[in-house]
Amino acid sequence: MLELDASANPFSVYLNADTLHSLQEFRTKAPAEPSFFIVSQVQDLLFHLAYVEAAQARDQLDLDDLDGALWTMRRLKRVLNVLVATWEPLSGFSPQDFAEFRDALGEGSGFQSFMYRKLEFVLGLKRRSMADMHAKDPQVHQALREVLDAPGLYDAVLRLLHRSGLPVPDDVVHRDWAEEYRERDEVTEAWRQVYASPHQHRATFELAELLTDIAFDFGRWRTTHMLTVERLIGSKAGSGGSSGVDFLRRVADHRFFPELWAVRAGL
Repeated sequence: MLELDASANPFSVYLNADTLHSLQEFRTKAPAEPSFFIVSQVQDLLFHLAYVEAAQARDQLDLDDLDGALWTMRRLKRVLNVLVATWEPLSGFSPQDFAEFRDALGEGSGFQSFMYRKLEFVLGLKRRSMADMHAKDPQVHQALREVLDAPGLYDAVLRLLHRSGLPVPDDVVHRDWAEEYRERDEVTEAWRQVYASPHQHRATFELAELLTDIAFDFGRWRTTHMLTVERLIGSKAGSGGSSGVDFLRRVADHRFFPELWAVRAGL
């Protein structure tokens, strides 16, 4: 248990506020850099929170605690809504605002955030190359490999559907979890049965719509990221060696939980 100094502010001690506020070490005198720096830190913390919520929902589903998982996923949805809103301070930058401190980033890029990668992994976008880019940091690399090698949230959902008797194939629920999930027609059919009889499958239907909310909100975050970068640097190459807006546009086209999008065409 945390022991508080009676002479200290208990809430500040609980938050480690002194440490937290000592972490803003700006590299330039550019007026807009504090906004970029602090918002980027806030986003990384929210990636962490979203990962924690997604992993907890996965574990609850594996215990057949569907009610608990639904409650956790509602919290996750709200975290993602806040993440989308974090682009607001940056989306108002002019190109000149960003240019004044961009060189201070060097080879740094949000693409390199390991906490963002953990969140993508637990939601189902598994790519070994994204873990291996952190190989020079053994502790981070190991943490990413553990998430890569473990079932994700959607894996737990499909295992729950399989246990409930819906037509999810055995090879979907027993597979190499480190491989990126690929859309399956049989899983689309399982979701079609849920959507065809929502009253019969009330909790599973709610689960499907919450998953779609999560994928939708993550898509909004990616799209707003792309538009913000396009507003700041246009078609220039991105930091960290990416192709910039072209790369972000391809990323924004990705959808988690693919069968939940595919099933809509047949309803």
